Amino acid sequence: MKNRTSPAIFYGWFIVVAAFLNLFFAVGIIFYGFPVFYPALTSGLGFTHAEVTQGFLLGFLLVGLPFGIVTGTLIDRVGARPVILVGVGFIGLPLIGMGFMRSFWQYEVLCILEVIGYVLAGPISNQVLIARWFRERRGQAMGYAYLGLGLGGAVAPPAINWMIRGLGWRSAIEATGAAALLVLIPVGLWVTRSAPGEMGLHPDGVDSSTITRLEISVAPAVIEISEAAKDKNFWLILVGSALVIGAMNAVIQHFIFFLESVGNSPSQATRTLSILLIASLASRVIVGYLADRFNKKNTMACFYLLLCAAILILPFAGHPAMALGFAVVFGFAMGADYMLIPLVTAECFGVAALGKILSLIIMGYSIGQWMAPWCAGKIFDTYHSYDNAWKLMACLGLIGAFMIFAISSRPKWKAGGVFPKTSCNTQP
Repeated sequence: MKNRTSPAIFYGWFIVVAAFLNLFFAVGIIFYGFPVFYPALTSGLGFTHAEVTQGFLLGFLLVGLPFGIVTGTLIDRVGARPVILVGVGFIGLPLIGMGFMRSFWQYEVLCILEVIGYVLAGPISNQVLIARWFRERRGQAMGYAYLGLGLGGAVAPPAINWMIRGLGWRSAIEATGAAALLVLIPVGLWVTRSAPGEMGLHPDGVDSSTITRLEISVAPAVIEISEAAKDKNFWLILVGSALVIGAMNAVIQHFIFFLESVGNSPSQATRTLSILLIASLASRVIVGYLADRFNKKNTMACFYLLLCAAILILPFAGHPAMALGFAVVFGFAMGADYMLIPLVTAECFGVAALGKILSLIIMGYSIGQWMAPWCAGKIFDTYHSYDNAWKLMACLGLIGAFMIFAISSRPKWKAGGVFPKTSCNTQP
């Protein structure tokens, strides 16, 4: 297939747009906008604060890991595009089905199907997609793609709240699923391409001679998943990100509940959540810029530390100024939430088996991503307060940040262009 775009525009930037839209719906709207439905689920269907997050937790426990491994294998074999297209169906159709549910078991089944869609069309596929289309500008490209996640989260709360008021929560959730299908299926069919080789291109749009020199000078550190699993860096990335992202998602999933519990109206709570997610937009570009110029794992750890420090502000968020301050600081720190994980992983283990390796890491942290909100809900249901939950999340996040700091660094080059197998290619 020939590139029909202007030669001045590298087609990889159209791939960034496609990844932007995938993350906008698969993560931004579904995961950051979905908490707006929680009050309706508790009042309309009688779910508890723990149960509203239990469906997604059950999904990741039951199908997350096996489907994650399958997803990584399929991406490495057939490419990201067909995997994403199948995942889109599992994102949109279960949401439409939620408009008809009447009991908790139906909610759990639909959440499990939704998790399959998230695994297929979410971070794994899009991170590998960007990693294969870009090398030198990988951090910048990832940052632009992840703006979709932040923008989706920023737009979703007020949009969904508006639809719930005007249409009711059932019609609103059906409309959300339909929108995902109507946008993402055409994008997957007509825009997304799994690798630059499908269009006779090379990563970053460089010519053949340049790409040959790059391949000679840079060799992947670890390309087999069995080798990666024996490397301590693999477990530091997996566990560290699981703890931090778990703490982060506990805040996001319960933020509206929490703000309402300390006296905010539903509209005020929704606006504050939107401010939080808007604050993440600018930092995603900044983080991508920093990741291309400085030590990636230290950049990641510093943003994680800032996120944990922001959680300590939450007990004082009953005051509007403190709630706003928390939203800005926490949202800015979220800029490094998911996007630096594939960059650090690619530097540690190369891109040859990146799909399979990332699938294990993402499914590992996804269990933490939903275990922590479930624990926060249980704490609230027991004590009728989130104070102990926020203390726990701050401690877990702090441990996770220091685990990221502990990832081994090493000199950039070794004789013969081969990196030591136990360290990441990080730069000072």
